[in-house]
Amino acid sequence: MRVRTAGVAVVVAGGIVAGGLALTGCGSSDASGSSGSSAAELSVKAAYMPQPVTDSMAAGYLVIENKGGAADELTSVTSDLAQDVTVHETAGQAMKQVSALQVPAGGELVLRSGGSHLMFENLKRKPKEGETVSLRLNFIKSKAITVEMPVKSATYQPTTGH
Repeated sequence: MRVRTAGVAVVVAGGIVAGGLALTGCGSSDASGSSGSSAAELSVKAAYMPQPVTDSMAAGYLVIENKGGAADELTSVTSDLAQDVTVHETAGQAMKQVSALQVPAGGELVLRSGGSHLMFENLKRKPKEGETVSLRLNFIKSKAITVEMPVKSATYQPTTGH
């Protein structure tokens, strides 16, 4: 009798565990019904640097796309081209350095002329149109992303709207 009771307890416990696992599997879908990640999924597109007009400073623009279900923040940028790379926001006519920029879940952080952008300060050399500049984007949660940013003409206007 004791063996049979223990066997029933194992079957009941196994059923509870299996039921719990089935419910856990149901919870992995996002609100749209597809199984999305709860982490940020970052990629970079449309990166470019206008050829600098001075020997000491340059600007950089790009789009960081986040296909994941969690936001992240761009916290710093490094490049072998410049002693410092800083992140700036532009509000009206004023440009100010910020410590981080939000990359929204399921959205984009657009760095563009007249808006948020990168400033390469104390250039080690002045890049020319046709070259590429390597930079590393650092985030709070995600792995760093290395970007090869093409240098465009000083008057380049992207067709993608940024």
